[in-house]
Amino acid sequence: MSLILASNSAARQAMLSGAGVVFAAEGADVDEAAEKTRLLAEGAGPADVAQALAGLKALAVSRARPGAWVLGSDQTLEFEGRLFDKAGSAEEAGERLRMLRGHAHLLHSGVALARDGHLDWTGRDSARLHVREVSEDFLTDYLAAEGEALTSCVGGYRLEGLGAQLFERVEGDYFTVLGMPLWPVLAALRERGVIAT
Repeated sequence: MSLILASNSAARQAMLSGAGVVFAAEGADVDEAAEKTRLLAEGAGPADVAQALAGLKALAVSRARPGAWVLGSDQTLEFEGRLFDKAGSAEEAGERLRMLRGHAHLLHSGVALARDGHLDWTGRDSARLHVREVSEDFLTDYLAAEGEALTSCVGGYRLEGLGAQLFERVEGDYFTVLGMPLWPVLAALRERGVIAT
């Protein structure tokens, strides 16, 4: 049974590959900015937005790939009740990290499985990350080392890399922080016969 990951995210692809899941990857044609605006206007919270966008991505690809299981995933960052998008530049990412310094924020990861244009399963998980009081010297060096990679993730950090040094502690699942709650995904794939039980 074929599986398509509706994402070009290197972290999500590495997660599935590392777990031995065979899949193809295909980006979803979803206007995320417009959908976020719509969802927030309808009263959705940041976690709801992540879950809804995951479903929209899975549905978009599944309509074009009959018979395939399609896995969609999305992540949002919530700080003081506000949803943040990926930074548009390294400078903006730096300002965001300065804002988060010394505070906790939430990462919400949503996930969905669709087939033949119908949602079959959705889930989500959240993690709380505590950014330490990083020095300006450290932050300057960090921003220079990470460069444009800062704009590829919603928080401006990669926990699987140098970004780990930004934190004093993380409450929640590592895979959720990376952008996809892997354990529920693997269980859902087993239940549907996509991977072996």
